[in-house]
Amino acid sequence: MKQIKLNARAKINITLDVIRKREDGYHDLSMIMQSINLCDNITIATNNSGKINMTSNYSWLPCDNRNLVYKAAELMKKTYNFKEGLDIHLTKNIPVAAGMAGGSSDCAATLVGIRNLLKIKASDNELMKLGKTLGADVPYCILRGTALAEGIGEKLTKLPPFPNTLILVAKPPINVSTATVFGKFDLNKVDKHPDNKKMIELIENGDLDGICQNMCNVLETVTANEYPIIKDLKVAMLENGAIGSLMSGSGPTVFGFYNDYDTALKALKLIRNKYHIKEIFITTTFNTSKK
Repeated sequence: MKQIKLNARAKINITLDVIRKREDGYHDLSMIMQSINLCDNITIATNNSGKINMTSNYSWLPCDNRNLVYKAAELMKKTYNFKEGLDIHLTKNIPVAAGMAGGSSDCAATLVGIRNLLKIKASDNELMKLGKTLGADVPYCILRGTALAEGIGEKLTKLPPFPNTLILVAKPPINVSTATVFGKFDLNKVDKHPDNKKMIELIENGDLDGICQNMCNVLETVTANEYPIIKDLKVAMLENGAIGSLMSGSGPTVFGFYNDYDTALKALKLIRNKYHIKEIFITTTFNTSKK
């Protein structure tokens, strides 16, 4: 039996802009995404049965072809026609339905893990093409680090590493459907769009203060208006030492950047108690020069 263990990293959006609604119903986007050191853990081992078996630390989580991890394993087996069976265990740490690409990251890690475990000759670009068929964020979750994502999220441009930064991540006890948010999104109600060209220059210069002043997510016009706790969390972070705060993805997760751990910890305790939030973490940015 061979085995491999992987970290599936969450992402946050430094910017998120919606350009237009496409004829196929999707939206063209332009957004800067960043991997963070909040991870799900995946263990993949071979078995002799030829079958795919999946388990999870959450009893309510589907472990069949309703799960992107299982779908990724099925796709790899169909594409590369290997005989080995796979036992996959997923330990969830990233909040679910949170705007942090947890499911997509699990899917990406599974594709990469199976390739590496079985020594399949497939490049990252090949895996990205496969991953795109499973979800728009999967190619980015294979690339990881700091990137500009365009199209529906699959057109990726690698950017210089983001400044190493402490991050407070808070997911309020509500679940948000990405499809519902985009369905309610009205481009005419957006009065501020992110300047991604400027943001890329700020990242290149390592200007964290400038980055924080220019972060923008147009989907807040939907999710934050529908769930006032998102605005409350942003204010609470900024009033308690954050140098910048934003909603990630379609929400409802809110994150804030901090200069020191003690200030972040104090904010965590205050926000956890005041807003009764269980899923709240202090983590850091991740860049691809690290493993």
